Amino acid sequence: MSTTAITGARVFDGEKPLGVTTVVIEGGRIVQVGGDAPPGAEVVDGSGATLLPGLIDAHVHTDRDSLALALKFGVTTELEMQGVHTRDRRGAISEDDSVADVRSSGFALTPPGGHPSELFPEDFHPFGPADGAGGGHRGEPPYHPDATSPEAAAASIPQLIAHGSDYIKFMIDDGSVEGHPGLPMLDQATLNAGVAAARKHGALTVAHVLTIDATRMAVEAGIDGLVHLFVEPPTDEIISMIKDAEVFVVPCTVLNASLMGITGDQLADDPRVASRLGTDWDATLRSCFGHYPQGKLQDVLDSVRALADAGVDLLVGTDVSVPMPFLGGLAHGASVHQELQHLVQAGLTPAAALRAATATTARRFNLSDRGRIAEGLRADLLLVDGDPTTTITDTLNTRAVWRRGAHLAA
Repeated sequence: MSTTAITGARVFDGEKPLGVTTVVIEGGRIVQVGGDAPPGAEVVDGSGATLLPGLIDAHVHTDRDSLALALKFGVTTELEMQGVHTRDRRGAISEDDSVADVRSSGFALTPPGGHPSELFPEDFHPFGPADGAGGGHRGEPPYHPDATSPEAAAASIPQLIAHGSDYIKFMIDDGSVEGHPGLPMLDQATLNAGVAAARKHGALTVAHVLTIDATRMAVEAGIDGLVHLFVEPPTDEIISMIKDAEVFVVPCTVLNASLMGITGDQLADDPRVASRLGTDWDATLRSCFGHYPQGKLQDVLDSVRALADAGVDLLVGTDVSVPMPFLGGLAHGASVHQELQHLVQAGLTPAAALRAATATTARRFNLSDRGRIAEGLRADLLLVDGDPTTTITDTLNTRAVWRRGAHLAA
C-alpha cells in the first residue's frame, strides 16, 4: 500500500488554518496530520501552497462527464438536487477516482406540471435514467414521487428512501421568478405531510425556494435546509425565522445572478478556468437564465450577510446542470469558486467561505467521512498555490487534486 506525504504546505482543515503541517495519506485515507513524513513515503512538496479538504458543491444536477469536470476544479463531492444518482445507481461512480463522488435526492416532490417542467422543451429530458453517461443502472426507471395530496406525499417518502434517495427534496415554486407565474405548486398541507413523513423515517429534508413566501412555507413545515435563497431584499422577520429554526441555507448566489441576467463571462475569461472548459461549457458559462432581470444581486448578497451575521449555517452550492445556454451562467466545478468569491463579497471571511464548501456541508449532510483534514477521513484533498484563507481567488490555483488518495492526472 503506497504512502504519500504532503509536506511544506499550509493546511486549512475545513474549519481553521493549522499552519504549515505535514499530511500523510495511505489506502485512500488520511492517516497522519502533523509530525514528519514517514520513511519510504512518496513526498509531495507543498511549499508555497495551501492544502484544503476537497470542495463540496451542495446543489447540482449532474452526470459522469460533469463529475469529471468538477473534480478538475477540486470539487470532490457533488450533491445532486434532482437526478438519478441514488444509492443503487452510482456504484461505478463511487469506485471511480477520476470523477467526483455524488449523493442524490432522486426526484423531488412537485405537483404534475410544476417546477422545473417549465424550464425545458417538451421533448427534452435532462434527468433521464442513468446509463453509461450517468455511470449507473439500466434497470427500472427512477422513482417519481406523487405530490398530488398530503396522503400521496407522505406515502412517497418511504418509497424514495427505498429507492436510494440520500435526502428528500421539495419544490416550492409557482414559477414567478422563472417567468412562468401560475405553475402548480405544493400547498402547505402537502408540504407539511411530506416533511413530517421524512422526519418519521429519519431523512434529511431540503426545499427549493426562490421567494420569501416559499421560504416561510418551508420553514413552517419544519424543513432542514433551503437549497436556494430568495431573490427579494431580506427582511428581519425571515432572517430570524430561518435562524430560530436552525435551518441551513445553500444560497446558490451564482444561480440568482444568472436569473438576473448576469453571465459568467468574467469567470470564463479567467485563464485558470478557460484551460479546463470545453467549448460547450464555455458557451454555457457565458450565457445566463435571464428570467428575473428586475432582480438585484446586491439584495442576495445582503441576505447572505444577514444570514451569516445571524449565525445561520451557509453552504456552497451552484445549481449547475447540463451544458445548455438556456441553463447558463454556470459550469461544474468552476462555479464553486465563483460562489466562494460571492460569499466573500457579501462579507464572509475567506475562512468562513471555505468552511461553507467543506466542513459545514459535510456536517449538515451527515457526510462524516469527508469535508475535513483529519486522521481517518477520506483523502479527498485540494492543493492550491497561494493562501485562499486570505485571498479567496487562490482556490483556482490548482496544483494537485486527490480523490480517495488517488492523485488526479493533469
